Amino acid sequence: MKKIICISLMAAFAVLLTVSAYFLISDKADEKAQAEKYESIAEQVAQPDETREPIQYDTEKALLTDYTDLFLQNGDMVGWVSVADTNINYPVMQTPDNPNFYLKHGFDKIYSDYGCPYIQENCDVKTPSDNLVIYGHHMKNGTMFSDLTKFEDKSFWESHKTITFNTLTDKQEYEVVAVFKTVAYSQEGFRYYDFVNADTAEDFDGYFAKCKELALFDTGINAQYGDKLITLSTCEYSQNNGRLAVVAKLVSRQLDPSETA
Repeated sequence: MKKIICISLMAAFAVLLTVSAYFLISDKADEKAQAEKYESIAEQVAQPDETREPIQYDTEKALLTDYTDLFLQNGDMVGWVSVADTNINYPVMQTPDNPNFYLKHGFDKIYSDYGCPYIQENCDVKTPSDNLVIYGHHMKNGTMFSDLTKFEDKSFWESHKTITFNTLTDKQEYEVVAVFKTVAYSQEGFRYYDFVNADTAEDFDGYFAKCKELALFDTGINAQYGDKLITLSTCEYSQNNGRLAVVAKLVSRQLDPSETA
């Protein structure tokens, strides 16, 4: 009887080991595949086809050549986010009718745990909204928005005070105003993702004051009603359902004259 139990336990252990190995190998394969895909995408942006004729995006603006090919591959793309000296250098997506699609899908729309950075469904990139909330995973291998954690260190912020978020038609630079941690979807936490547009100056000031209150350090940078913000958001693992947010305000917008209609 003991022999049968022993054999059964060994068989169960072997099955468990096989399954664990399968998932480990599968995760590594996905990690490699995603890294290669996004490296290829970044190369397309770094070396756009300058001979391409500008394609009209709307009645006033044409697509920047940097993003034309990618937009034609996937019309869900609304911009590109990058931070110097980090792995953050990705296309940004938005699917208003399927809000969290890119939480578990890559740029190619294939299912992946890595997802792709995306903008909250009720934000308007074109207008734009007073606050564009951009989500990205905190992956253990340092990809997606994992490097936002570098902003927890004031010395990193001191030499990296700006974030680039380009739309499909405009090259834009944002200045970091606050970095904070909170808990998502809880009465105890700060629901920063609820702030998209300010109806009044008081609404804007209230949101900004809370960002400053929770800030890990003082940037000395202020914002006022009328300023346009972005909030980069990722998971933060020091607390249950924690979030790390980096808030920045628009300081420059450059439309490439060669791309206008």
